[in-house]
Order: sequence, then C-alpha cells, then structure tokens
Amino acid sequence: MLILFIFFQEKQSPRRFVTEAEFRENLSAQVALSKKTLATLRQFGVTADRALKLEFFFCTDTEFKAMQLTHALSQRGYAVSYGPSASDSNVVVVSGWTDPIPMTEDVLVQWAEAMCRVGYQFDCLFDGWGTSPD
Repeated sequence: MLILFIFFQEKQSPRRFVTEAEFRENLSAQVALSKKTLATLRQFGVTADRALKLEFFFCTDTEFKAMQLTHALSQRGYAVSYGPSASDSNVVVVSGWTDPIPMTEDVLVQWAEAMCRVGYQFDCLFDGWGTSPD
C-alpha cells in the first residue's frame, strides 16, 4: 500500500527542472559571474555612473513555466519573450532586455540574485546576462 501511495504522489507532483541544490549553486555562480562581468566592463570604460540595458536568459522544460516567468518579468517592465531552444527540443528559452541598470557591483549583484530567485519561483534556471558598453 505504501508503494502505491509513493507512486501516486510522484504522479501528482511533477519533477522540478531546477532543484534547490541547483538553484543555490547557480545563485552563487551568477553572483561571481556578475562581479567578473562588471570588472570586464570597467576595462572597457564603463564607470559606476553609467546605466546599461542588460540582456538576460533563462531556460526551463515547459512552455507553461516559460510563459509564467515571461509574464512576471514583463510586470517589471522588461521586454521579454520565450521560445524553443535551437539546440535542445526539450528546453524552452526565455530572454529579454531590462531598462537601464546602474553599473555598480551592489546593484548588479542584487539584480542577479533577484533574477535567480524569480527564475526558481517559476522553475526556470537563470542562465546569465550580457550587455554592450556602447
């Protein structure tokens, strides 16, 4: 009887695309990458008084999760869309652009952490960001 209950429970709660351990590991990695990216931008003359638009990326395993995240990010005023991955038919990609964000370490780290958290909320993995210093 216990075996049937476990089977039933698994059928009712689908597996997550991003586990809590993966979320925590990615959160740490994205904070470190944001600091490194900012250091690189400094080499290209981007100072703390500049604000740049950031292009961001997420991935997940269902269109529904991508749609939910897209809606949440559009509520923040971001231009965002989603679609199938060009390289993996089992992955849906969410991408978009922010409004200009100040290029300070504190602001970028807080933003990257927030993106990781909102992604995890909708079972999507924040895959990073980029920008152009021009």
